[in-house]
Amino acid sequence: MDVFLGEWLNLLLRWAHMIVGIGWIGTSFYFMALDYSLDKEERKSPGVLGTAWQVHGGGFYHVEKFTVAPPILPPVLHWFRYEAYLTWVTGFGLLVVQYYLHARAYLIDPAILPLEPWQAIAISVGALASGYLIYELLCRSPIGHNVPALAASVFALILIAAVVFTRIFSGRGAFIHVGALIGTIMAFNVFAIIIPNQKKMIAQMIRGETPEARYGAIGKQRSTHNNYLTLPVLLMMVAPHYPFLFSHPHAWMVVALILIAGATIRHYINRVDAGDDWSKYGWTAPAAALALLAAIFVTAPQPNVSGAGISDAQAVAISHKHCTACHAMKPSHESFQEAPKNVVLETAQDLRKYADLIYMQAVQSRAMPLGNQTGMTEEERAALGHWVQKK
Repeated sequence: MDVFLGEWLNLLLRWAHMIVGIGWIGTSFYFMALDYSLDKEERKSPGVLGTAWQVHGGGFYHVEKFTVAPPILPPVLHWFRYEAYLTWVTGFGLLVVQYYLHARAYLIDPAILPLEPWQAIAISVGALASGYLIYELLCRSPIGHNVPALAASVFALILIAAVVFTRIFSGRGAFIHVGALIGTIMAFNVFAIIIPNQKKMIAQMIRGETPEARYGAIGKQRSTHNNYLTLPVLLMMVAPHYPFLFSHPHAWMVVALILIAGATIRHYINRVDAGDDWSKYGWTAPAAALALLAAIFVTAPQPNVSGAGISDAQAVAISHKHCTACHAMKPSHESFQEAPKNVVLETAQDLRKYADLIYMQAVQSRAMPLGNQTGMTEEERAALGHWVQKK
């Protein structure tokens, strides 16, 4: 595919992914907040669990939630499903355009595991499918009836996946796959469980039967899972822009800390919406803060000036060997028609201009060169790091 058209496809998919993702996340946040804010004392209609009065956009709304279903099926039902479906479709499209079509640059790191692109892609697809199936088996097993046990099991599943991904893919590819796995679990919760269960209840009503409450209970369980996974998956999806998260031996630990911080923040918000007493959920604020501080500590760069002193010409030679295939006025790398972020590294003056970025990306995080396709050695990184720190 032409690089220019590929960039436009990437941009349009990313834009669409953001739009539908905002819609999906917004409905998740809204309905969880609505459930927690229901007034169960006011029950104006038969079978109503609770009601809520709301004001927005200059208007007043009165919402009722039924314990299972209304006595009579209304002529029009508003469904919330395509936001979830399209978020997954556009996200997988981005995975294809960014990581599958440029597997050697973004997905594979020969220093971790020397894979062919087709092998990395096959592992990717298989891992996403098997990860969801394991999650589904956990939910359907006896563990699924025990909230703490299920939460711990899902946490362990994602953490094990993170460890496995970091031993197969590049750091960037590993983190994006953790996010993709969580996103797949969330989207298929809607596609395979929540919506089908709602359709079963409607079919029972059409037949004149009383809808089974268990379908609604299962759907609510999966909806709650999605709600608590939302904040971690958002950070995972932007993680490729922050190499310090994944370019070190403890990337799996960062995943664990992000899961803890995101879930506890979400729990805090949910309990605030429920109007609980602070004593019941106040612990979540320091727990989230502690997890984030731990993540900052784990990812903190270590000073490194151990490299041998080199001249300007030697620093430029290292850049020409490992950097200018992409970071040049006219890149030779097949994936780029112009230097990424307009960062050109052809002269000593260029290297001084971007010294901080070079140190972070090529020395500290080792995120560059992409996929280490040029085979940059630790000695070269140390020498370049010594040079940029002295400049």
